[in-house]
Amino acid sequence: MVKILQFPDLRLRKKGETVTDFGQKTQKMIDDMFETHYATDNCAALACTQLDFQNPQHITVIDFSEKKDQPFCLVNAKITQKSGTETSPEGCMSVKGGAYEKVTRAAKIKVHAQDRFGKTLEFEAEGFMAKCIQHELDHLDGKLFIDHLSHLKRDRIKKKIEKIDRQQGDDDHHVHGEHCSHD
Repeated sequence: MVKILQFPDLRLRKKGETVTDFGQKTQKMIDDMFETHYATDNCAALACTQLDFQNPQHITVIDFSEKKDQPFCLVNAKITQKSGTETSPEGCMSVKGGAYEKVTRAAKIKVHAQDRFGKTLEFEAEGFMAKCIQHELDHLDGKLFIDHLSHLKRDRIKKKIEKIDRQQGDDDHHVHGEHCSHD
């Protein structure tokens, strides 16, 4: 299992590198991602940039089936078309404290990607799958769902996380700077 990075860890702002080699190293990374995904409660998907990898690749793993028996991997994915909008609550494995906030995303998307072996995929997605893919592709572009929120909501979430960290004595991922809301 690989450690899931927690906001405000600056590595979450790193973009996933384009995958060009689908060999053993990439397959191991995907296997490790699925292992972490399945070992994490309430996890619908993970992006490689959310995990403590040296050189995170442009990979996301998805499986929100009840029995966790429908693994889906997208490599080098791009959204080629969007239509409609839908606003619904989102949370994130990298934002602790159970923060769920409403985010507006495209209701329907068309995706161009590769599978874990490099085979080209083109498909349409809507509903939860569309939301999930957009959320994960944001991660692979260095963005978090909280970036879609107002400054006020984002600051509330930051303060809640800092409070949790103080209570748990967990300060190993915090980088002090102007963004801090403490002395």
